[in-house]
Amino acid sequence: MLVRLLYASRAAAPVTAEDLAAIVRQSRANNPRQGVTGVLCCSDDRFLQVLEGGRPAVNRLYNRIVADPRHADVELLAYQQIGERHFAGWSMGQVNLARVNPGLLLKYSATTQLDPYAMSGATALALLEELAATASIAGPH
Repeated sequence: MLVRLLYASRAAAPVTAEDLAAIVRQSRANNPRQGVTGVLCCSDDRFLQVLEGGRPAVNRLYNRIVADPRHADVELLAYQQIGERHFAGWSMGQVNLARVNPGLLLKYSATTQLDPYAMSGATALALLEELAATASIAGPH
């Protein structure tokens, strides 16, 4: 059974570009073995991430994230059984929000700043889907 999990979190300490690159690199190395795909957005030390895969693998990964001291205020935005993946092309895609048209963020939120805590799960997922459709997600497939 496939599931999609969407969560938000805050970094417990400021995240550098090198930190973010290491997180994405580690995800890209580990996720294929687990059958997990997804996308990560990070802005102002806030994370928005979608994970897709088998229920046991996605649940284990989410539980590790919740327990990780580098994450604070982890909030589950959406969790659902799915018939197919929307982010199958990325072992872990990454969105560079500095390159995203601010109007796209305004379409889904009150400001041009990413604040996943102020978005519903459905709205956050719609944003990620549009970012995928507009080729705003980088990373090896």
